[in-house]
Amino acid sequence: MDPHIIVARAYEPFIDLLRANMQNCGALRIDHVMSLLRLWWIPYGETADQGAYVHYPVDDLLSILALESQRHRCMVIGEDLGTVPVEIVGKLRDSGVYSYKVLWFENDLEKNFRAPGAYPQQSMAVASTHDLPTLRGYWECGDLTLGKALGLYPDEVILRGLYEDRERAKQGLLDALHKYGCLPKRAGHKASLMSMTPTLNRGLQRYIADSNSGLLGLQPEDWLDMADPVNVPGTSDQYKNWRRKLTATLEQMFADEGVNKLIKDLDKRRKAAAKKK
Repeated sequence: MDPHIIVARAYEPFIDLLRANMQNCGALRIDHVMSLLRLWWIPYGETADQGAYVHYPVDDLLSILALESQRHRCMVIGEDLGTVPVEIVGKLRDSGVYSYKVLWFENDLEKNFRAPGAYPQQSMAVASTHDLPTLRGYWECGDLTLGKALGLYPDEVILRGLYEDRERAKQGLLDALHKYGCLPKRAGHKASLMSMTPTLNRGLQRYIADSNSGLLGLQPEDWLDMADPVNVPGTSDQYKNWRRKLTATLEQMFADEGVNKLIKDLDKRRKAAAKKK
């Protein structure tokens, strides 16, 4: 949207967009919420390095977002991953927008993962997203194998670095699962020797269920222990994006003893975490 036109039309296009999406839901996730502040525009026919940031009236847009949120009783989650300008962090928080915390990214350079209790309350904790691998896919590096097959990496050096980084992350994550009581003590401590199991799957979901985040997001794909992603960024016709089906119907899934046992366990952990706040 052209920021000049939005202002000239008294923000009507933005208001209409929010109302159309909020009228039938209790929570709205805004992809790349930083676009309320700025967007990288590239002139038609040019390459990305010829682009520039186009700024938007962020304070006005956030005020309208808050107003429509109240009118529709619809909370807002802002996908704030990637390059996040410092100046928008406080604005989003003060406007009541929930941050988006993805387990795979919640670690430092040494692969020490953020403790569940250290997650900000005004956030939604998830293990993965539609653009990232499932629990099994992540642990088995299936996304990297698939990316290689689809030609997403320019050379073997970069791919090898990604594999090495993943192995370090897996070990850091496994250490955190043990440290914060998400796995039984008898579970393995060496990530390179540990395959994906129901116990590990449950432990990973327990970790975010134990978080201090006010909201929790879980994926049916992970309840069903699926490996294939639903979407692969950077592809068009190379992969069946948004066409991959669940391995069970909803009726089958919610009748599954293992799935119900997992959900009850996570519900119990979530309630216990809430009492600690």
